[in-house]
Amino acid sequence: MPPAIRTLEWIPKQPDRLLPGFIRLLDQTRLPETLTFREVRDPTDLWLAIRTLQVRGAPAIGVAAAMGLLLSLQNTPFHSANELLAAVRKTAQYLATARPTAVNLFWALDRMSRAAEHLASTFADPPALAEAIAREALAIQNEDIAMGRAIGEHGVRLLDGVDAILTHCNAGSLATAGYGTALAPLYVAQEQGRSVAVYVDETRPLLQGARLTAWELIQSGFSVTLLCDNMAAWLMRQGKIGAVLVGADRIASNGDTANKIGTYALALLAAAHRIPFYVLAPTSTFDRALPDGTAIPIEHRPAEEITQFAGRGIAPEGVSVFNPAFDVTPAALITAIVCEKGLARPPFEESLRIFSAG
Repeated sequence: MPPAIRTLEWIPKQPDRLLPGFIRLLDQTRLPETLTFREVRDPTDLWLAIRTLQVRGAPAIGVAAAMGLLLSLQNTPFHSANELLAAVRKTAQYLATARPTAVNLFWALDRMSRAAEHLASTFADPPALAEAIAREALAIQNEDIAMGRAIGEHGVRLLDGVDAILTHCNAGSLATAGYGTALAPLYVAQEQGRSVAVYVDETRPLLQGARLTAWELIQSGFSVTLLCDNMAAWLMRQGKIGAVLVGADRIASNGDTANKIGTYALALLAAAHRIPFYVLAPTSTFDRALPDGTAIPIEHRPAEEITQFAGRGIAPEGVSVFNPAFDVTPAALITAIVCEKGLARPPFEESLRIFSAG
């Protein structure tokens, strides 16, 4: 089973209605030192929570964005469905500026906006329309949980004969509403009574592997070994890794995949050591509008994330900094892409198209 701690959830104020309510989210910037939950009550606070990585992981960002639209529907008395729809559009445009790379953010906002337009033809009364839109947001959350479970069931087959895997950043329960993506097969294997050891890259500069993945897996009883990012090649050379499992923030039509910076290096190392390299992500992470990875927008983060560590300066003042949050792994280095519909193998132009159309 995935961790019992919920990364985020919608808390209604009344038992028989979804609105009004608020988002309760786990502040991941405080892990592993403290388990802190925040109550988010307006879109501005949610934008900041996404931007500052209090909530992170492509699927979780999508779920949070869907819930974020609800925050704009409960503090203003709307006189018509059109007024309410205008608020939805305005908030969607605003939340879309929080982070550029994870396509799930835009997918969720687009789905919610289209659902609101459609529901307006049925619910002319603004409170009833808002409640119907809220049900759509909760549907996105529930679907994310189901997709994670399905990814785990498909991906667990990749662990046959594998004693240990290596993963990068955090693509587990903390990055989603439920089972996670890259870590989902581990949870399913655990349910089946199978033991798989996990090696976790620390994931510089923000240490999502050390702070989040190691914490999450230890909470669930896994055998976890933490290593610095620059130790992965030597670990592979020792023959200790049977497969590399990573998540994704955006997957282009040809299979090129954007994920946390350092993923591309791992893919190169895995290829050099003949280790299978798997990407696990829901179909909401597929971006069929992009032909390849060169068109994926890459977020660049503040210089202080590199020049400082735990609040202390560790670099000469005035040094130039290169700090992309993501890199793009070419499809040629990916053994398979696992989504909730199954395993896609090369050529990805064909296999991903089939899954996207289904």
